[in-house]
Amino acid sequence: MVTTAAASAVDIPRTHPLRARAVNAAEVKAMITTLEGLDFDDWWLGTACEGWTVRDVATHVVGQYEELSRPWLLVGRALLGRRRHPGLTPLHAHNLCQVEARRSVPPQAVPGLLARFGPRGLRAVERLPGAARRRIPLSPLFPESKELPEDSMDYLARVLVTRDTWMHRVDVCDATGREPVLHEHDKEVVGQVLLDLALAWSGPPVFLDLSGPAGGRWTLGRGTPAVVVQADALTLMRHLSGRPSRGVVEYDGDPAATAAVEAARVIF
Repeated sequence: MVTTAAASAVDIPRTHPLRARAVNAAEVKAMITTLEGLDFDDWWLGTACEGWTVRDVATHVVGQYEELSRPWLLVGRALLGRRRHPGLTPLHAHNLCQVEARRSVPPQAVPGLLARFGPRGLRAVERLPGAARRRIPLSPLFPESKELPEDSMDYLARVLVTRDTWMHRVDVCDATGREPVLHEHDKEVVGQVLLDLALAWSGPPVFLDLSGPAGGRWTLGRGTPAVVVQADALTLMRHLSGRPSRGVVEYDGDPAATAAVEAARVIF
């Protein structure tokens, strides 16, 4: 069992607004580069998002940034989704409306749309003061947001939009057989996932030994670890998001603690 000391994941600082700006921009650039490298047939491949192709995932991401710069679209699509897709949760119905809005757009045009709306969305967020962002809740439109660590536009802008884009970049790579290219900002995204996991953690103490460029060593809970978890950081992120495994997560320790980690999920 690994015994090297590690920092507690609950002590990972929440991304500072200035750092969030850089991380958001870096992830938008990374997603654009990934999409620009796709072959025509790649756009129609299925992804880990049930029922969605690579093209669907990409246009959803475009819609996220478009709505940051055009908030009336966010409200309009949220209301439209409830009418058009009453059998889905409000958030999933809204996301599907984002995809449906660009059914007629040729796939080769999608990277350009993200290059257009990504920076616009980020600039729009920056223009809204942090205090105002913190006062605007998401749950009136999306009740699922009450399960987030922070039910606020600020959390969406600083953490969740980047995390969503990041995981969908992984989805695109997985679907097309490409290896995700990791950059300096990826470690920040992983750290925020682990912070949210730690804030909600009620299980026994755990030692996380994550490999790869976005990896590191952290603990969940207080006290002597009951289980050591070893995995590539991307593999654990897929697991925490509920996606199919594309790597091995190794457990060494108490079965009950192992089961707690296996059941753990974080909202992406």
